[in-house]
Amino acid sequence: MPHGDIETYYEKDAWHSRVEGETEPFHTSENKGPEIVAGRDEARRRQVEHLIRNLDGTIGERSTYGHDPRNVHG
Repeated sequence: MPHGDIETYYEKDAWHSRVEGETEPFHTSENKGPEIVAGRDEARRRQVEHLIRNLDGTIGERSTYGHDPRNVHG
């Protein structure tokens, strides 16, 4: 299993989710909502970070699901 984070992004009139560093998405949807769910579920399963990109490619949101490098109390 690849160890990269999960990236949800918009390209060619559709939303996609892929493992960072991979060229092919593992899931595609016409709508952002279902694609975020698919990306989040895969990030949770792999216990990695999920990056959700805006239409312009900038990171709009990021969530970590395990292996958080920071020692945050609270």
